[in-house]
Amino acid sequence: MTTKKLFDYQNDENLALFVLIKAADVRVAKNGKQFIAFTFQDQSGQISGKYWDASDEDVALFTPGKIIHLQGKRELYQSNPQIKIYKLRLATEEEPQVIEQFIQKAPVQTADMEEEISQVLFEITNPNWQRLVRHLIQKHQADFFSFPAAKTNHHAFAGGLAYHTLSMLRLAKTIAAQYPQIDAALLYSGVLLHDLGKTLELSGPVSTEYTVRGNLIGHIVLVDEEIVKACETLKIDINSEDMLVLRHVVLAHHGLMEYGSPVRPQILEAEVLHQIDEMDASITMMTQSLQHAEAGQYTERLFAMDGRHFYRPVNDQQLTQD
Repeated sequence: MTTKKLFDYQNDENLALFVLIKAADVRVAKNGKQFIAFTFQDQSGQISGKYWDASDEDVALFTPGKIIHLQGKRELYQSNPQIKIYKLRLATEEEPQVIEQFIQKAPVQTADMEEEISQVLFEITNPNWQRLVRHLIQKHQADFFSFPAAKTNHHAFAGGLAYHTLSMLRLAKTIAAQYPQIDAALLYSGVLLHDLGKTLELSGPVSTEYTVRGNLIGHIVLVDEEIVKACETLKIDINSEDMLVLRHVVLAHHGLMEYGSPVRPQILEAEVLHQIDEMDASITMMTQSLQHAEAGQYTERLFAMDGRHFYRPVNDQQLTQD
């Protein structure tokens, strides 16, 4: 008998299963009592739930990274799924204890991603860019291929950072083939480096949080610092035009200054990189949400996409439940 996962349960259905606590934020309700805002996770996805009137002992016991047995009911709140918690307890030694069993993973094996990305490095024909990118990928390799691309929203699963990068590389190669005026080597270099700072911004694939430098500085500035340090190590002139345009492509990839980029795209490859990044992130967020929607129904509202929700057509044959 197959054990049901979080998203195997329907709205208003009671549930009882083991889950991983991905996040546990302690807050205070209007009545002055504290509660815990949980994010529960298994390989089918993530759902929130509030544990009311939490004691100090509950706060100390139910922390991120713990596997628990959860009893409750799935329901909707403002069009978003959540768990009404009846009861929870820590898993015993005889019950599931392997965290990896509850973590979503990239749909491509790590070794395959490593191989495909390695091949693209040979297509970076500018020697300084290739040396720099190869150096930084090797420096952060373990984290780059295991970290998520975000705490929530897009590619928020183990290996999501590398998978997001790989998806963007595939798009970049197709676009560069269509538009020969694009400097493919610059675009590929920018794609490979643009989110590398997330290995410093985030804590890792389990119960992902922002690090102190992630919160205070952010991945865009962090990766630019890595580029500058790598140039010093490799004896590459940081003020050469090669390095200035590469740094610009990376620094401008969020498109707008209010979204975290210190500059807006001012060269062709920077704008293309920004558009590719937006496309891959948006498609991934929509796909994950649509997979959890019934045919003929709407998804929950996606905060990262202006609070919109999306309709899953009745005859949709491409999206299937995990």
